[in-house]
Amino acid sequence: MAETTPTFERTVPRILMCAPTYFEVSYVINPWMTGHVHDTTAERSHRQWDALRETVQRHADVVIQPPAEGQPDMVFAANAGLVFGNTFVPSRFRYDERKGEEPHNRAWFTHHGFDIADLPEGVFFEGAGDGLFDRGTSRRLWMGHGHRSDLDAAPALGRLLDVDVLPLKLADPRFYHLDTCFCPLTDGYTLYFPGAFDAASLALIEQHVAPAERIIVDEHDAAAFACNAVNLGRVVILNRASADLRARLEGAGFMVIEVALDEYMKSGGAAKCLTLRLDEAVGA
Repeated sequence: MAETTPTFERTVPRILMCAPTYFEVSYVINPWMTGHVHDTTAERSHRQWDALRETVQRHADVVIQPPAEGQPDMVFAANAGLVFGNTFVPSRFRYDERKGEEPHNRAWFTHHGFDIADLPEGVFFEGAGDGLFDRGTSRRLWMGHGHRSDLDAAPALGRLLDVDVLPLKLADPRFYHLDTCFCPLTDGYTLYFPGAFDAASLALIEQHVAPAERIIVDEHDAAAFACNAVNLGRVVILNRASADLRARLEGAGFMVIEVALDEYMKSGGAAKCLTLRLDEAVGA
């Protein structure tokens, strides 16, 4: 698939996706992968990825990053790093299986004119999988830690990006990245699964998100990766939502679009994991 160059003068959202040319489950580094090694098909994974891309393209500009052979998880573009304004903070992966993605991501963002800001040596951080900007204030970053990213990344990101970082401890290994169990939505609404967090982190969420703006997800919806959603304005794109969750999202003014992504769930990802926002604004 040919690479698409970003169109920076446009004001619509810009989303990075990476073609699934080499996607498969070829190792186990999270609980979802267990039992699914070599259990994906190229036809089904391409069809589901194309459906997501076409859905996102109705609401955003989609930029395609070329994949790298031998990097099956590179399709999960959210883990490339974190973008804020024109700054790109590259991920430093915890597992050796994904470290090979790092030079490809750095090269792509350098080529497209982003300023590269590196975390201190030895600090693990897995990009927009664990770093999610609040949609009520663009200078607040929620950061998951405990499975893939280090708590030490929080103050480092605060310094690099001049943002307030709120660290959340992830307590359930099924929800190994923050974006699997937590999704900031437009106007400060927050979609999250309480069972994924420790008590102190739940208290922090409740301190900063008003009760009327909390959209709590039950375990059934969380296990269907309902929190791993792409939010573009008043549109929420996700793998699947129960009738109850859909009604609550629609009651808050959101349009819910389901795109089946079960092939990617075998690897521990869904809609949000497959996308990276390229236009996180610096202004409040």
